[in-house]
Amino acid sequence: MQGVPVQFSDKKDNAQFRHLPQLPGVELYHAHISRYAFEPHTHEAFGIGTVTRGAERFRYRGVQHVAARDSLVLMNPDELHTGEAATEDGWQYRMIYLEPDLVERVTGSRNWSFSEVVKHDPQRAGDISQLIKQLWSENDLLAQQGLLLNLIETFRPYAQHQSGGAQDPAHRFEHIRDYLHDNYMHPVMLDELAAVVSLSPYHFQRMFKAHYHVTPHQMLMAIRLWHAKRLLTSGMPAVHVAAACGLTDQAHLTHAFSQRYGITPVRYQKQVAR
Repeated sequence: MQGVPVQFSDKKDNAQFRHLPQLPGVELYHAHISRYAFEPHTHEAFGIGTVTRGAERFRYRGVQHVAARDSLVLMNPDELHTGEAATEDGWQYRMIYLEPDLVERVTGSRNWSFSEVVKHDPQRAGDISQLIKQLWSENDLLAQQGLLLNLIETFRPYAQHQSGGAQDPAHRFEHIRDYLHDNYMHPVMLDELAAVVSLSPYHFQRMFKAHYHVTPHQMLMAIRLWHAKRLLTSGMPAVHVAAACGLTDQAHLTHAFSQRYGITPVRYQKQVAR
């Protein structure tokens, strides 16, 4: 990333980056900076992030700003800015950099911009921090696309943009549910779901969430876990249930099952088998 050294001179300073190969136009960044002072630099992308510890001081559009813990940082593309610690122990933060074209494709709106660079909003800051963390560790493309939509919707109230035009009338998505039930054991892509209702992928995802209040991946996981309960009740070993439900492995099943039901698959199976 422009403005970030390959290696910091102080051991207290560290930064990590991640690109999502299947989702171009996204860069993730985690850092804890204590001693380093960033020279003026720019990004050819929107920079959205949260300060999770300490505070940062930076110059943006000729004005000095301080972003403390639980603050949102909202930067427009190609804006020169600096960065340095405003507290003794430095600051820890998470950022996501989104290319403008990607934001427009995901939202269907044009000419995005932020008028304020720092907003103290603990609720949204916490939500965005968690979503960036989830994107960092998520490898499933459908899940990444859903997390990206949720993240953009979280900071959207602070952005200005132009509507992409009137939305299509609400579609009936019952056959999408049937499609997910018929294909839950296979990898499912956003493109193939959108093709079922003849919509572009991100337009479909927006309308799907508006209709069901969840992303396609969230519904797919709910369906997979419903079938997992059925298979566990029938006595199928958990390791085979994971494969039968389209999950990566038993660890994936255990994590997803515990998150939704508060109990591991093995313990659930023992209880229902009594």
